[in-house]
Amino acid sequence: MGIDFAMPPALALIFAGLLLPFLRAEARAALLLLAPALALWLVWLVPDGVALSLPFLGHELAVVNGSKLSRLFGTAFAIMALAGGLFSLNQKNLLELAAAYVYAGSALGVVFAGDLITLFVFWELMAIASTLVLWSNGSKARAAGLRYAIMHLLGGVILMAGIAGEAAMTGSIAFHAMDLSTIPPQFILAGFLINAAATPLSAWLPDAYPQASWSGMVFLSAFTTKTAIYVMMVGFAGAEILVWLGLAMMFYGIIYAILENDMRRILAYSIVNQVGFMVTGIGIGTEMALNGAAAHAFTHIIYKALLLMSAGSVLYMTAKSKCTDLGGLFRTMPVTTICGIVGALSISSFPFTSGFVSKSMILEGAADEHLAVVWYLLMAASAGVFLHAGIKFPWFVFFQKDSGLRPADPPWNMQAGMIIAALLCIGIGVLPAPLYAILPYATSYVPYTLNHVMSQLQLLLFSGLAFFLMLGWLKRTLTITLDTDWLWRKPGSIASLWLIDCFDSGWTWLVKALGSSVQSTVANLRRSHGPLGLFGRTWPTGTMAFWTTVMLAAFLILGMLFHADI
Repeated sequence: MGIDFAMPPALALIFAGLLLPFLRAEARAALLLLAPALALWLVWLVPDGVALSLPFLGHELAVVNGSKLSRLFGTAFAIMALAGGLFSLNQKNLLELAAAYVYAGSALGVVFAGDLITLFVFWELMAIASTLVLWSNGSKARAAGLRYAIMHLLGGVILMAGIAGEAAMTGSIAFHAMDLSTIPPQFILAGFLINAAATPLSAWLPDAYPQASWSGMVFLSAFTTKTAIYVMMVGFAGAEILVWLGLAMMFYGIIYAILENDMRRILAYSIVNQVGFMVTGIGIGTEMALNGAAAHAFTHIIYKALLLMSAGSVLYMTAKSKCTDLGGLFRTMPVTTICGIVGALSISSFPFTSGFVSKSMILEGAADEHLAVVWYLLMAASAGVFLHAGIKFPWFVFFQKDSGLRPADPPWNMQAGMIIAALLCIGIGVLPAPLYAILPYATSYVPYTLNHVMSQLQLLLFSGLAFFLMLGWLKRTLTITLDTDWLWRKPGSIASLWLIDCFDSGWTWLVKALGSSVQSTVANLRRSHGPLGLFGRTWPTGTMAFWTTVMLAAFLILGMLFHADI
């Protein structure tokens, strides 16, 4: 044990998840709310440095390792688990609730892991639990869950190869900043990028997440991609390749979200887009940019959960998720509509919302380093976010045409979850100082300058104008957009069937060839050693005596020659 000791915050949620299926409804509801509160308390009890260590195969595992960055992410994860648990109180599927809390606890385990082995264990537990969250939604999520599991198993194998190589090369399993000039850290980064849904392997996220239940996608949105952001901040801050990967993710998410008809797939693509902002900030690597990436991860967890709670409430009350089937819901779902609009404004970085005070730090980081191209692309991507998430989602779901649907707002607990998240989005936007105080680096950044506010309002104004001018083009139709996952869902499937046929044919040929060879060998042995064969048939006594004499004579001659040599 280390000198300092802290109870792993992960255990509060993991044990709660394992216990949930065995409790009555009232006790289960209490545990859904108390476990995240306990986890949040434990997060702030963890001191800086290694607080819990264990020996393992000649290495010292830093099971709990505290830092300002880990506490920031741990706080966001615990808050998200609390809001998600409140929103999910009337979820009857106990497998989903159990898996969701194990999933959230595993994410806490990752952000407090001080070594690569502990990180990998929680990383894989997170993949298993999130797959169960998907599969708990029944048969319609089975295929997507299988593809999701395969992708994350691939990422896990690549990550494990990198960890093994790093341990063999350096003799250490400590998790710290890594040098990409050697191969093992490159494998580790590749494993992290798969979980971040980095382009061109982004399609697993919009393929899988919308197949979860109305509550399951709320949990899925928060942890996998954000733990990837955390580990890249620790291990690969300042890696230039991340700048360009992040930019690619931003525009990939925007394009596909604009084309999409399903409201939850729109929000799934926007996750990729928003994670792209964070990846770009990590690639820039300055204190300002890293603070921006961390702050944006924190605010994104909350406002994305709010957006998905709003969409989940619509799905829960109408059983519909396509924009072409929705519209006019503001008449009978006022709370859901208002909360959805708050989430849409936050993701669009509208002043006095949480997204404004976090995303602007990434832009400031690019400006400070005189990265003009990166800055302009970030601004263009910000405009695209307002198009697809800030306007498109609330417009087509709550306004546009009258769909004839008249659902009420969802049950009280779902409304409470949305209201809490909405208040956090506004509270952080109005008073960002508490968030800035827990960022990894001290900052005196002031988001509310005239220049910041006016430039962002102008950007949003022109984006909104462009949306309504192009509304005829942006109206949704019953179409399907093909993503890169088509490569392994269609040609990949055909190729796998062809390989199976080739294997079957090769196996059949091999079995026949071996059978023919064995039969031929048996026939030859029978001809030589059978009853009528040369070595098996009966010989006359005289012949046997002759050959015995010849063999004895040969033996004597060889013996005399051997003796003469000695």
